[in-house]
Amino acid sequence: MAQIFHHSTNTFSRILMFGGVFILGLGAWAFGTLDRSYYTTRAHQARLQPVPFSHAHHVGGLGLDCRYCHTTVETSSFANIPPTKTCMNCHSQIWSTSPTLEPVRESYRTNQSIRWTRVHDLPDFVYFNHGIHVNKGVACEVCHGRVDRMPLMAQHASLQMEWCLNCHRNPEKYVRPREFVTTMGYEPAGDQEEIGRKLVAEYKIQDARTLTSCSTCHR
Repeated sequence: MAQIFHHSTNTFSRILMFGGVFILGLGAWAFGTLDRSYYTTRAHQARLQPVPFSHAHHVGGLGLDCRYCHTTVETSSFANIPPTKTCMNCHSQIWSTSPTLEPVRESYRTNQSIRWTRVHDLPDFVYFNHGIHVNKGVACEVCHGRVDRMPLMAQHASLQMEWCLNCHRNPEKYVRPREFVTTMGYEPAGDQEEIGRKLVAEYKIQDARTLTSCSTCHR
């Protein structure tokens, strides 16, 4: 019987098979890279706000503690947005006629909340409790970054599940004494993991199996 296909067909078939595998691998790599990119996660992108509030000025310059504005962060699942009267504690006396702060004064006069743009916005199917994390020694800086260096607030981390799991699998790398939870630029007095392991036991932080259970964050 005469040969139906030319010998070169074997070579061509191998090129197609190996090329297909290469293209699939390249596509998977490109998708993974795009999914983790700042373009997708919006990490490190400053968000425009009705009032250009500068954490760099208030936290880094004036030394305000996070809890002065976010008063419920230790007790509630939600770190509250400060009411306008908190701003007016100072700005009824300081920069009281600044045009930039007119939205704040208008909010105070009309008792209408300022419509701030949320920066760290988790999906509705994710349960996150600020109070639990703060009381277990997870610092503001761990999730929100060095806000004392942010003229405009930006999302510090990807907020993707793998980012959360990195901490839940190894909390000893991140926890610190509770008295330093709001400290920016904290440096541990010794080896972080060694200190962290002691704090994990002291603060009764759950084991990695419990912390990485689906029901811990998805309820």
